[in-house]
Amino acid sequence: MSIPSSAVPLLIRPSTDADLPAIQAIYGQAVRDGTGTFETEEPSVDEMGRRRAEVLGRNLPWLVAERDGTVLGYAYANYFRPRLAYRFCVEDSIYLAPAAQGQGVGRLLLAELIARCEAAGARQMLAVIGDANNTGSIGVHTALGFAHTGVLKSAGWKFGRWLDVVLMQRALGLGDSAAAE
Repeated sequence: MSIPSSAVPLLIRPSTDADLPAIQAIYGQAVRDGTGTFETEEPSVDEMGRRRAEVLGRNLPWLVAERDGTVLGYAYANYFRPRLAYRFCVEDSIYLAPAAQGQGVGRLLLAELIARCEAAGARQMLAVIGDANNTGSIGVHTALGFAHTGVLKSAGWKFGRWLDVVLMQRALGLGDSAAAE
């Protein structure tokens, strides 16, 4: 995949149905080649559309980063768990095309995701980062105020090895300083 020049402005915007093939291609690469997701079979475009519709149906954001008409990455937040008590706690997900990594795209996506989740009334954001060696994701989350809260040792098996999961958390808006509405 050829990534347009960084001289062209980067646009962070809500995703559309037309973005689904690019979203699926980015995620498919992460499934096939990466340890940031523990999924082992690539979901179809239709399945990615179903997942996106679920997130949007909860009035949560699903964003894309685009430069010169090319989707470079995407980010979304979904409920951490389905139980009602978790309704103010979201988990973020960020995936970038390999050629877009290391250019600040993930940081911009996460910053906008945080702002939109705060506006939607979320109080806590969790990062459940596959692979303790995923220094890029850990670094982006740290830079945007997430604190390390734990490690799930050997929680996943992928590519013939055990992988840890790093847990990070950040308060949004009032966090836990006031009762939820």
